[in-house]
Amino acid sequence: MSFALLIAATMMVAPSATETDAMFAAAGGMRRGKTWTLCREDPRAALRIDLIRDLNGDGRTDVIVVEDSARCSGNAGSSFVLLAGQPGGKWKKMLGSSGVAEVLDQRRGADNWPDISVGGPGFCFPVMRWNGRAYVNHRREYLGKPCR
Repeated sequence: MSFALLIAATMMVAPSATETDAMFAAAGGMRRGKTWTLCREDPRAALRIDLIRDLNGDGRTDVIVVEDSARCSGNAGSSFVLLAGQPGGKWKKMLGSSGVAEVLDQRRGADNWPDISVGGPGFCFPVMRWNGRAYVNHRREYLGKPCR
């Protein structure tokens, strides 16, 4: 789903340039000209917002920031950072990893945070669950079924 369609589907408003800068800084990004990056070794890498919605039902917007770079993300080719909206327009880094984040809304951990599948090469992906302090490895699955 495109960013524009996702915003329309969730009734969220696209973040301003100032809000986007705050998100990218909270994700650990570094400004390079007009773009932000996590991967300092790849001159073409640039951060983007891949998902924007309230993931845990607390009334605050949460985002997934993504950067495509095989140089820094290996065979996964992509890295992501999940940020939780905080009061006063601040952001809290909840999870960061190489791979592709898939929000699994049907399964949830502490504080109603959804499980996150971290896709990459292969056919059995780690699923991370929020335990109240951190996202930790909870299980491995492929297409919603446990791996054997």
